[in-house]
This record gives sequence, structure tokens and C-alpha cells, in this order.
Amino acid sequence: MIPITRPLVGEEEVQAAAAVIRSGWLTQGAKVEEFERAVAGYVGARHAVATSSCTAALHLALLAAGVGEGDDVICPSFSFVATANAIVQAGARPVFVDIEPSSLNLDPNLVEAAITSRTRCIMPVDQLGLAADLEAIGQIARRCALPVVEDAAPAIGATVGRRRVGSISTFTCFSFHPRKAITTGEGGIITTDDEAVANRLKSLRSHGASTSDLARHGSAAPQFEEYCEPGFNYRMTDIQAAIGLVQLGRLEGILAERRRLALRYNRLLSGFVVTPRDISGRSHTFQSYCVRLPDASRRLAVMKHLAARGVATRRGVMAIHMEQAYRSTSGSPSLPETERAAADGLLLPLFPGMGDNAQDEVVAALVEALT
Repeated sequence: MIPITRPLVGEEEVQAAAAVIRSGWLTQGAKVEEFERAVAGYVGARHAVATSSCTAALHLALLAAGVGEGDDVICPSFSFVATANAIVQAGARPVFVDIEPSSLNLDPNLVEAAITSRTRCIMPVDQLGLAADLEAIGQIARRCALPVVEDAAPAIGATVGRRRVGSISTFTCFSFHPRKAITTGEGGIITTDDEAVANRLKSLRSHGASTSDLARHGSAAPQFEEYCEPGFNYRMTDIQAAIGLVQLGRLEGILAERRRLALRYNRLLSGFVVTPRDISGRSHTFQSYCVRLPDASRRLAVMKHLAARGVATRRGVMAIHMEQAYRSTSGSPSLPETERAAADGLLLPLFPGMGDNAQDEVVAALVEALT
């Protein structure tokens, strides 16, 4: 079976993890700090705060943005359910806005009309690795004095003009799940330019402690931490961070191969399906390769045909407001583009090391299923 994805990991990651295990310091420590500095430097942000997952990162970023009980957060329904879950965990309500069919990202032209006195934050999603229209959304946010918490789970390495995602919004949250371009097994990170907020995020991820375990254990004098507000156990381990540092060094090569494969898919599938594209001024990381089928009603049959040919597929991105967890609370929003894209989207295998022969098998099986 050709899998939908496969992380690119090897002996360097094994040795990096082993070195941490031999050190005796396994939890959040010096390697996490090194990884945070490396990610911040790569994206061009002043600070980065590592967490146990991107969902944890989104939750903390929302709290740092002032989101709480009774607030509204504007976001797309066209996303993984974690986007809305983090908003609910912060005590707020997701207000779903439709997407642009060209980018599959939050439509800035619909955002301002959705803002009310209850709106506390805007949360765009960089879907499938393509940045949302952060310039237009940022202008609206500044005009309305709202922070932007960017769900960039699949978008590390994506760019907007000459800037990398992670250096643009008030907060940007990345994922290092194995399905993403680089992985730490599980894990996430928040980037921000605000030092005071970064320090608060570091406290919140560790039960609200005023100082870290590393600082206390490295001190020559006894230290007693304080707990000024309730926090969470959202820490990344040094084992994960060590793997992440190796992965970050591979990132540019991984992205280049993903792009090569994606553009090759585009050529081979032209005329059969709608293929993903860059948007002017925004580069795509192709964390997933999502095509849109000409007939949504045949998607399941197509997926079964590909499975029989040894090709794994997944449905495209979900429409959160149509999932049972949100169906009764979303207010039945009118999201026609979201619902169309959720119905006809199909993810095809794409990962470094896949090779052209395997890709040719995927294309042949899909064309056969469609014709």
C-alpha cells in the first residue's frame, strides 16, 4: 500500500534522541530552549514557545490573546476540528466564516461582516500549507483592534512575500505531528514578537510556574517557584526537541521535494481534477496534496477503487460545522464554498521518498477510477 504520508526520519534523529536519553534530562530543558531559538530564527520571530501539541499551542495563544468565557472567535469551518476545539477549550464560541474557493482559506471579504461586540479574536487557518490572506486579515484586525491567532499547523516554511509564516500574525501556532512537513512525534510551537506574552505562555504551559524546572535545578541556591495563575501541563520533552532540531535542518530539502512532487501531480492530473496551486505572493508547503473531484457523489467509490489498487487516500478537509460535535451549536451558518470543498476534496499520497514510480501508480489508479 502506498501510504498517504510518511515522515522523513533516520539515524540522525535516533542519535539525537539517544543523546538526550543518555543525558538523564528527558523533560523540558535545554534542548527545548535550543529548539525554540532555532524555530524563532527560522521564521523570523523574536520568540517561540514549544508545547505538547499544536492544539495546546492554539489554546494557550487564545488565552494570551485575551479570549475567554462568552467571547467569539472568527475562524473557518473548513479545517481540522482542533481549530474549533481550542476555541471551545478557551471558553469561547467559534464563529464560522466561509472560504475562498481558490485558496480554500478564510475569505477576508466575509470577515468584517462577522465581527460583533462579542468578537475577541480572528483565527485564520493556513489550510494544507498555504497561508491565508494574512495581509487583508491583518488590516481588518488592526482596524477593529483584534489580535490574530494564526492556525499554521501545516504551514512551517510557507511564505507571504518575503516573510515566512510565523513572523506576521500576533500569534502563530505550528504542528509537528508526523503528518506535517517536519515532526517531533507530537508537539507544537507558538511564535510571537511580544516578550512579556512569551514569558506568560512559558508559565502557562508548565502549570503556571514562575520559573522553569531547568532554571530551578540549574541554580546554585534554593529557588521556590510561585503559581500566579492556573496553568496546564503542555510541555514538550527534550527528546522531542532534539528530534525537532534535526528535522528543522532537513526542512528546506523536504519542502523542495514536496513541491517537486506536487507540481508533477499537477501536470499529470491536469484535465482530470482541480489541482492545488500557489496564490500570487504566497508559497505552498503542500503538507497535504488535495484535489477536488469533478463529481463529489463518486468520492467514496473512487477511494475504494484506489484502495483496491494499493493506494491510500483520505477525504479532504472537513467542514467542522457539519460534524456532530458542532452541528447543534454552530447556528446553521451559510457556508456554501466550505460545504462544496468538504464534499469533493480528496487527499492523495505525497511525501519525500515517495518517488516518481509510486506517484505514477497513484495517478494511473485515479485516472482509471475517474474514467
